[in-house]
This record gives sequence, C-alpha cells and structure tokens, in this order.
Amino acid sequence: MILSRYERMIAKRYLLPGKGEGFIFLVAGISLVAVMLGVAALIIVMSVMNGFRAELFDKIVGLNGHAVVQGYGGRLPDWRAVLAEAKATPGVTSATPMIEQPLLATFNGRAEAVLVRGMTVADIRANKTLKGKVIAGSLDSLTPNSGKIGIGSRLAENMGIQLGDSLTVINPAGRSTPFGTVPRQVAYQVAAIFEVGIYDYDKAFIVMPMEDAQTLLLLGDVVGMIEVETVNPDKVGQILEPLAGKVAGRAVITDWRQMNASLFEALAVERVAMFVVLSIIVLVAVFNILSSLIMLVRAKTRDIAILRTMGASRAGLVRIFMTVGVTIGTLGMVAGLILGFTFLFFRQNVVNAIQFVTGQNLWDPSIRFLTELPSQADPVEIATICIMALLFSFLATLYPAFKAANTDPVQVLRYE
Repeated sequence: MILSRYERMIAKRYLLPGKGEGFIFLVAGISLVAVMLGVAALIIVMSVMNGFRAELFDKIVGLNGHAVVQGYGGRLPDWRAVLAEAKATPGVTSATPMIEQPLLATFNGRAEAVLVRGMTVADIRANKTLKGKVIAGSLDSLTPNSGKIGIGSRLAENMGIQLGDSLTVINPAGRSTPFGTVPRQVAYQVAAIFEVGIYDYDKAFIVMPMEDAQTLLLLGDVVGMIEVETVNPDKVGQILEPLAGKVAGRAVITDWRQMNASLFEALAVERVAMFVVLSIIVLVAVFNILSSLIMLVRAKTRDIAILRTMGASRAGLVRIFMTVGVTIGTLGMVAGLILGFTFLFFRQNVVNAIQFVTGQNLWDPSIRFLTELPSQADPVEIATICIMALLFSFLATLYPAFKAANTDPVQVLRYE
C-alpha cells in the first residue's frame, strides 16, 4: 500500500495517543497484545504438536521400521529367502531380521513384563534409534552366546537394576517333561542401559543378539519378522506391493500406519481442532482492532471533515485508516513471532519452572509417551499463521476506513 507523504504523517499521528484519546490508545494496545498472544499460541501449540508427531514417528519407526514382514504364528522359517526378496525390492533401503516376544523378567524378587527383541549384532550397533541413546555400558559388548543384554532405562529404574547385574528372563513355553511344561529361565548380565525417549519402550525393552533370542525361545534357525525401511514412508504400501505378492501364503506385511493408526490419526484430528480453536483468539483480537478503529473514526470526525475540505480524497482516507489497522496487526504478529519462538526455545525450562512452582508433574512420560516436551516449527504453517493474522487485520479495517471516507464535511462543519 503506497501512501503519500501527508497520508503517512496522518497515519503516524493516529497511531499515537492524542489529547483525550487515552482510552482509544488503550483499546488499540489491547488489540496488539491480543494479536500477539493469538499468534504466539498458534505457533507454540502447532510446533509442539508437530514435534510430538515427528518424535513419535522417528522413534517408533526407528525401532519398528516402515513395515514388518511377519510370519504366520510369529514364525518365519524361510526368512533368508524372504530377506533376499525384501532387499531386492525397488525402494527398500534396508531389511532386518528380528525376533520380538513379550515375556517376563525377574530381579531380586521383582517381576516385570518385558518385550524381548533379538537382532543381529550388526543391526544392534547400526540401529539409529539405539545408537547414541546408551546412558550406561555399551551395546558393543552384546555378542552371540555372551549372555549379555541391553535394557531400557525405565525398566532398570523400576526394578532397581544396575550395570552388571543379572536379570532373569522367563519363557513360559519351556520344555515338556513328564510333569508338564517347565518354564525356561535364563539369566543375562545387563551390559547396556539405553533411553530411547518413549516411555513404553524404555520400561519394557530388552535387546539381545538374535542367536541368544532363538536359544531362549527354542526357535532354532527361525525368526519372527523382517523389519523393512523404504525411501518414502508415506508410499510404503505402494513400494512393498510387489513383495506382498511374493510372500503371500508365507507372511503378511504390516506398515507403520496400520501398526500405529489410532495414535497418528488422533494426533492429526487434534492438530486440526487446536488450530481452529486457537484461531478464534486471533479473530477476537481482530474485533478489538475493528472497535478501536471505529472509536478513532468517531473521535476524528471533525479532523476528517477538515481534511476533506482541504482536498483529501476518499481513497486517501481509506488508505490512512487501513494503514493504522494493518500496522497494529503487523506489530502484534511480529511480537507474537518473537514470543512464540522464545517460548519454544526455553520450553523445557518453562515446564520445569511451572512444575517447581506448582509442585505438579506436568510432563509425566508414562502419559505423554515422550520424556521431554518436543518442538518442530513448520515454516509453511508459520507463514500461514502470519498471513491469516494480517488478512484478518486487513478485513477489520474495511468498515471503519470506508466509514471515514464517506464522512460528509458539510454536515460535520455546519455548526462549527
């Protein structure tokens, strides 16, 4: 919007409080603060929800892959042939054989349900989710027949396990004897404690070499599934369609969307709902801008009439009041951006401070899944929020601006 020199001067004058106009300035200031809070709230909530989804996706998919080829009955006898077919499928970046079985573990009289995962030594050391998440010990010490395992940090905390302690894993499907089935109990030394960052995994996961898992579960040379990663997780079904035809009758392919459908669908619905609800804050702020401009027009009716008699055009008056309203919206938007990004940068400190003051645990990992408040700003979403705030501010200026432009100087100045 190009303004002439006198239009810029008048717009600047109307943005500052004049004599007897303190209330109008107060309303305009409240409008600016409301826009700031609305924009900041949208940025904070959407970034946190994006971060929540991204963290869950990275860690869940990092441990479970984009899809799994699972044998019927949890057994895949000809897994080497299936593994070769999976690796030869176009679009597949990696295929990893593994065993996964829920069992029971005991330590010093305490028992916990655990999820035992057997992987090849190379896959354990190369796993992106486990790599760099070890807080005690080392995964390098996990070798076949060494009797060493890695466990989640929450499991270690719940059972009071320290590095080097012996944890007993119980397989109910043990060997048959004349007196019935005797559960199989094997003691393992805890050689590594890791923290993935997802509570449900950290409280149950036990990682061991695949050969040890086969021995524990009496599987022989059999695995339970093959974890597959692709070049594009959003097109995993299309990429693995040829493989599904090859393994039909031997195994079934389940991708990450099917395994976690309810969780990610709930996040998507909540994300849209939060955006709509928080947008109402910006809309309320815009109505404040509208009311402050209407008050300004009524207070400046005499000034507007004088400007009209001095040759000011109606279009010029429209531009002046539009500039005033849009300036308030723009300043509120910029302040909201600064406030939003400041909060996101110090988000965990803010959560910790609130917890310290209130004495309440606001971020319980057992409920929130993640151990820390995540954040991931999406430039497209932030741009959308800014454009929406500016558009609402612009629309709020239309009625007061045209009302000012239509002021009849003859009627206003008749009795002056």
